[in-house]
Formats: sequence, C-alpha cells, structure tokens
Amino acid sequence: MNHFNLSCLTLTLMLGMSACTESIKSVGDNQVDSASTPKSEAIEAQLLSDIVKVLASDEFEGRAPGGPGEAQTIAFLVDQFESLGLEPGGTDGTWTHGVPLIHTQLAHGGSVSVSVGDVSQILQQGVDVAVSTVRAVEAVEIDAAPLVFVGFGANAPERDWDDYGDIDLNGKVAIFLVNDPDFSAKDDEPVAGRFGNKRMTYYGRWTYKYEEAARRGALAALVIHEDKAAGYGWSVASSSPGDQFALAETSGPLPPLLQGWLHYDAANALFAAAGLDLVEQRRLARSDDFIAFELPQVSLTASFNVDLEKIQSQNVLARLPGSTQADETLMVSSHWDAYGQGEPDLQGRTVRPGANDDALGTAGVIELARVLKTGPSMARSVVFAVWTAEESGLLGSAAYAMNPIYPLHSTVANFTLDILQTAGPSRDVILVGKGQSDLEDDLIRAAALQSRLVTPENLPENGLFFRADHFSLARQGVPVLLLMGIAGGADLVQGGRAAGDQWIADYTGNCYHQTCDAWSADWDLRGAVEDIELFHTILRDLGDSTRWPQLKSSSEFSAIRAESETQRAMGQLTK
Repeated sequence: MNHFNLSCLTLTLMLGMSACTESIKSVGDNQVDSASTPKSEAIEAQLLSDIVKVLASDEFEGRAPGGPGEAQTIAFLVDQFESLGLEPGGTDGTWTHGVPLIHTQLAHGGSVSVSVGDVSQILQQGVDVAVSTVRAVEAVEIDAAPLVFVGFGANAPERDWDDYGDIDLNGKVAIFLVNDPDFSAKDDEPVAGRFGNKRMTYYGRWTYKYEEAARRGALAALVIHEDKAAGYGWSVASSSPGDQFALAETSGPLPPLLQGWLHYDAANALFAAAGLDLVEQRRLARSDDFIAFELPQVSLTASFNVDLEKIQSQNVLARLPGSTQADETLMVSSHWDAYGQGEPDLQGRTVRPGANDDALGTAGVIELARVLKTGPSMARSVVFAVWTAEESGLLGSAAYAMNPIYPLHSTVANFTLDILQTAGPSRDVILVGKGQSDLEDDLIRAAALQSRLVTPENLPENGLFFRADHFSLARQGVPVLLLMGIAGGADLVQGGRAAGDQWIADYTGNCYHQTCDAWSADWDLRGAVEDIELFHTILRDLGDSTRWPQLKSSSEFSAIRAESETQRAMGQLTK
C-alpha cells in the first residue's frame, strides 16, 4: 500500500500559518526574484500573491492570446520555471509548444435579423445575441436560412435519446436549449435521471451542441441562454461579442458559419411571434418522442465582414525529470490567458486582468514546481503546463492533446488549477466531476491529512468538469483532478457554507471575466494554499509509486484508458 509523504506543511496548514518562510521581493515590474525564493517545501501564500500581482497587472493587458500581453506572459513564465532549475518541457527542447490559432472579429456595421413571415426584427449584437464565427473566412453571409428547433440537441444512443430524427440541417440554423434534457425535469417525468439529473453531462455543454450541429451540416447554431442552466449570466456569455479564437489546424466537419448565444427574452419573443410558447416547447423537448422541427415561416439573415488574423500562440511547458521512471509523466496545469481588453466599465477600466481566472491557478502551478524541485527527487517525471486560449474553448490544451509531447498512454494523471477561492481556510474541498476516477480516493486521503472532508460540487448543473483544460486530457482517457473554487461554496472556517456560497455569488455575479477580476491585497489565500497542498501531497505519493490511477466505470472515457493500459503493457514487453 502506498502512503502519503508528510511535509512540514501538513501541520502548519492545520495551524493556519506558515512555519518556514523567507520573504521574497519583487524585481522590477514584471519579475519575482527567485534568488530569494523560500527554500522550504511549502506552498507560500505570499509567493502566490506576488506572482498574481505581476500577471494581472495592466502591463500584461489582460493576457489575450496573440495580444500585446502574450510575449510578456510567456517570457515571465519561462523565467519563473528556468529560475527554479527545471528543464524545458516543450517542443524540441524549448520551453514552448506552438498553438496555431485563427482570431476572428465580426466587424462593426454588420447585422443579424430574424423574420417571421413578412415581419423582420434586427437582433442587436451583445444584447439579443452574442454571435461569432470560428471559420477562417473574410465574410459571413446567410440569406433567409430556416430555423430548426432541435430541443436539447442530444444524440445519445446509450441513453436511448435522439432529438434529431431524420431532419436535414444542411443550410439551416439549429436552435438549442442549454444543458441536458433532464436538467429541469420533475421526478415523475420519464426523462428524469436519463442524463445526469442536476449534473450536466457533455450533451448539455454548448461545445457539444456546436460539434453536433457541425456534424449535421448546420449553417449556423444558436444556444438559448438561461442563467441557471448555462451556469453563468448573460454578461459572461456576451462579454466578447463577435470575438473568437479557434484552432487553425483541425480535422472533421466544418463548424457552423455563425454560432453563439441567443438571449432568452429574444428567443421567447421569437417563439411567440411564430405562434409557439417557449416554456411549453422546453417541456415537450424533455419527452422521448420529441423530434426537431422547423419553426414555421421563421428564417435568419446575417451579414458581417470578418477581421481575420492568424496567430501563433504558445503553451509553456517545464519538466522535472524523474529518476527511475522518467518516461512516466505526471502533469500539473493551468491556463495563462485571460480576456484582454473590453469595453470600459463604470470606473473606466478596460483591462480584464484575470487575476483569479487563472493567474492564481498559474501561480499555484509555479509554486508546485518550486516545492517539488526543492524536495526529494521522485521516480516519475512531472510536467508543468500552462496553456493558452482556455477562455476560447480549451484550445491550447486541445492542441496538445491532439499532438502530445509526452505520450498520453504513459501520462499518469493530470492535475489542473483553475480559479481558487480567496476567502480563507475551509473545512472541506470541493470535488468536481464525481465518478470519474480513483484520484477521488487520493483526494479524500490527502484532505484527511489536513483534517478536511471532500464535498461533491453542489453546482453540478454548471458543467464545470467540461469547462477547464483538464477536460482535453480527460477526453483522451487520462485520469484528472480539477480544483475550481466556483464549483460550490466551501465550508469556510469563518462563516461556514453560507459564506462560501456568498463568495461564489459575489465573484461570478460581479467579476468573473470582467475588469474587477483583479489582484487584491485583501485576499485571504490560506484556503488556496491548502488546496494546492492537496495536489502536492498526491503528486508526492504518485511520484514514487508504480500505481496507475484508473477511470471508474461511470466515466465516459474509461474505454480509452483501457486502451492505454494495453499500450503500456506492449511497451513493457518490447523493452
């Protein structure tokens, strides 16, 4: 049986203070002085704060991929990893892994409208719709394309569910309800429990709906926005109207020419104009016999010029080589990108600094690199990956998963930090994506060492398991753990669960993807330190182990992991 390695931090975290910390100082405006970095194997709140303060500063201009802040961000991250004595972990012995992107912006002056019979209505970008294109085109032209209501748009044979039937979507606009068919189902409805109940499955995620629309040849795809079902408000969905990134190198069917969100009020008015009740149609879409249908006499017209830019963005990777099992890789990751600049807020601020999302997670990755390098060497290697373009659809991690530097069949597990709570220590840690792998058991054991419990996310309907970079690896069968502070209110030492819920409400309601997601000297990072230390403990244990975490039978990706086991066995036989 493997036992967790205990460090001095286990005790100090229980005491709510650090026991072996030296102070650090900032060098210039953009650097953290590694020469005065604490040598203790302990996650340091001050170091986390110092790193975030740099990455979230106005000088980095919101860290948009391809934007003016990318070069500064990459240079800063490389400097941090290099100063810790890590090896370059990127392509051909470099620190980076290239991610070719296209950046599209629907030009001002374009329009999108819907017609019901002879009556047309302009849909205002950012108010009624938030649409963009992920195709490498110079213009979007759609002329009176019929609208097809596809319900929840799920094609799930294993759940005996098909919303599409024989309908042809070529040249048409697909309109989806967000989340799963059973999301708002009552207990006595046949669909109840068919998918995930309140836990969103991948069928409920907007990315799946666009993918399915593409497979069926849809010209455009619109998802009707609802705050609760989407997991965030309209201000988030419409935060960058017309602005989109996509991978330049992809395979498979062309994505819809136009895709995005339709505001619920606009959708409700559209359905009413067509003689339909949206609430009733949502109810009908939860039944087994629902089949997609064209909205009578309803069409969509759109005309936009597209500002098209090709970008060579970068993931940053560093490696701590193992001693005796160096070809077996543990991966720790975050994303470096944020939302760049947007419209001025009430205070005139335009930079969306992404301090918590995800400069704090990135600081956690750097801190884990520091403490693992400081501590005893391990048998297995650790790769520290900081991805680009997460906010644009997990693009940096997706590019890596399609063309990995370290084989995925020999990747032991991925640990991702994406948003950590800043309200102080808690009595529990929130588990995202219950039922995926036996890493959940590792988390329970590590939490127990801190006298903490593991609580499954209490907002599973938000589909957070599908909304962070670990998912790109999970889809390929790699066991993953995600720490995300907005997955459910933590049971805070000060204020309990109510205070944890309030922290989420304040953050997601006011600052998520907005200008006020900024570094603050008032953050209480003791809880973030505890959470990062959980990963440290698990990494130490797996780093000197021969154990391969397994996916649970309830995981959608267990069959892929089984193939990995076969590949590893064949590799061992050929040595």
